[in-house]
Amino acid sequence: QVQLVESGGGLVQAGGSLRLSCAASGSIFRINAMGWYRQAPGKQRELVAGITSGGSTNYADSVKGRFTISRDNAKNTVNLQMNSLKPEDTAVYYCNADLMTLRPIRTADYWGQGTQVTVSS
Repeated sequence: QVQLVESGGGLVQAGGSLRLSCAASGSIFRINAMGWYRQAPGKQRELVAGITSGGSTNYADSVKGRFTISRDNAKNTVNLQMNSLKPEDTAVYYCNADLMTLRPIRTADYWGQGTQVTVSS
């Protein structure tokens, strides 16, 4: 069984910073892409940032220049450094991993439970 556990959410004032972390554990053979998504009340879940196993990254236009995604392949972790936070960044943030397991042998998408980020104005 695979688990993705997020940490690091919370309440911060506009202009502040937060760092989200996500650790994947379980019967993992290989992790392909990892990413962070967010969902604000009444809105669809959207991609915030993604990173491949080789380190290539992509970002939503709304966070470019403010957020940085990184990963540690040896530890199966992915982080999201969020700077210059704005009230519109308020949402539940979800960690995502496209990974291959050994038991059973398959490749699938896995999600964390979500962590709340609230930015006050």
